[in-house]
Amino acid sequence: MAELCVATHEVFNQPSPPGPFDLWADDPGLRAAVAREGGAAFDAHLAAYGALAGDALLRLAEEAHRDRPRLQTFDAYGRRIDRVAFNAAYHEVMGTAIAHGVAALSWARPQPGAHVARAALSYLHYQAEPGSSCPLTMTHAAVPVLRQAPALREWADKACAFVYDGRDVPMADKRGVTLGMGMTEKQGGSDVRANTTRALPLGADGEYALVGHKWFFSAPMSDAFLVLAQAPGGLSCFLLPRWRPDGTKNALRLMRLKDKLGDWSNASSEVEFEGAWAYRIGDEGRGVATILEMVMLTRLDCMLGSAGLMKMALRQALYHVRHRSAFGKRLLDQPLMRSVLADLVLESEAATALSLRVAGAVDRTPHDPREAALARIATAIGKYWVCKRAPGFVNEAQECLGGIGYIEETLLPRLYRQAPLNSIWEGSGNIQCLDVLRALAREPETGAALRAEWQAAAGMDAQFDTALQAGMAMLEAGSDEAGARAFVERLALLLQGATLLRAQHPLAQAWCAARLGPARGATYGSLPAATAADAALAWAVPE
Repeated sequence: MAELCVATHEVFNQPSPPGPFDLWADDPGLRAAVAREGGAAFDAHLAAYGALAGDALLRLAEEAHRDRPRLQTFDAYGRRIDRVAFNAAYHEVMGTAIAHGVAALSWARPQPGAHVARAALSYLHYQAEPGSSCPLTMTHAAVPVLRQAPALREWADKACAFVYDGRDVPMADKRGVTLGMGMTEKQGGSDVRANTTRALPLGADGEYALVGHKWFFSAPMSDAFLVLAQAPGGLSCFLLPRWRPDGTKNALRLMRLKDKLGDWSNASSEVEFEGAWAYRIGDEGRGVATILEMVMLTRLDCMLGSAGLMKMALRQALYHVRHRSAFGKRLLDQPLMRSVLADLVLESEAATALSLRVAGAVDRTPHDPREAALARIATAIGKYWVCKRAPGFVNEAQECLGGIGYIEETLLPRLYRQAPLNSIWEGSGNIQCLDVLRALAREPETGAALRAEWQAAAGMDAQFDTALQAGMAMLEAGSDEAGARAFVERLALLLQGATLLRAQHPLAQAWCAARLGPARGATYGSLPAATAADAALAWAVPE
């Protein structure tokens, strides 16, 4: 009898594990957007971080997500320490990001284009390790709030330093600090005016003792937090540090860490204040107005993060289909798969272009009232739409891989768990839509800025022009609260179309046909023509 062959497992027609990626060099849409919005002076800086994020940081992120943060309430001797322990990889990611300006480039190098470059850094970082983007974003956004209080100048200066120090020690012993925030409470959620935490004035001017709780207290190992509390004069904004100015631990009690769907490398907590020392920023009763700039900046980062997340999911899908075959040819060459992938390319390009356009408007806000008005309205519109699109996008990318896209050894399950976060954090979809209605009603310059942005693209594409005419009439008529989502969706699509057309993006016409034309579909892969798929894939997968 012939000897039987017992080898049963030969692996073929499977890609090798993907990576490393060069997140800057292989993203022409990002590079063009940075140049268009005035950030080209930072190209070398961005190129260096793009290569780092797609390689070393991506590997560190895997370890940081596998070993989740742990709450340490007491030390071995029963002393309250209220500390969160992180994997060493998390601290390495934070140190690398801060050293490269992800948290502070805008403020440390205040020149034209700095906000655009910092936005691009945030976009690149989120693709590698989104959990750490939470404290990086809050540290960045807190700086203009801290600068409102002269007594907190040292806090602002150290938040701008390119130095990370993860030790739990007083601010005076550090060269760089990170900032967190605590706005929502159990009974209030997004309705922060329902907060019950009390701020009791102490003897010194601006100093208070806070008594109460916060239901979501993000990045609890930050050196200080911006919080809202009810002072005698109404809801006010405060800086609450982990350590008091006299060098003693503040009365900030971490009750538990949230067991979250995703974002595993980062800690979110519930906290109670037992007479915690805090310093008021702004006038009593003006808490919401004081933190408005911070809110706009964090919402921009939500948009950037979702755009970056889409881009990384797309990278995973494109890599797979280029290296796997079925039914006699590569997945990339299958007509229906090409339609799906091309649709994802169009979605990703529009998300990136709009996010960087808003960053450009933020950059020009101090000197251009129309850009300031556009930044005000487009941040809420973009935060709603781009963040809302991310979960479905990542799921479609998983389908491109099939069953492997559902397996934890690949990156896509982690991206899928992360995808819903940005549509919830910093005001969920309904809050963004209501903010858009409020801005249009109270700040007419925001509507004028939208019209100008749209009209600048008039005559460039027939599908856009038809949608523009309807959009102008819709904007004039306004919307009631019940119809706000459909209203804001149309505003967002027109903004994306105008941005792509004005940028002369090679895929602008294909995007307009797919998103504004009468043949648009409700699911990815419903492109009106095969030529659109060919153009999109030629852009995304040059061969």
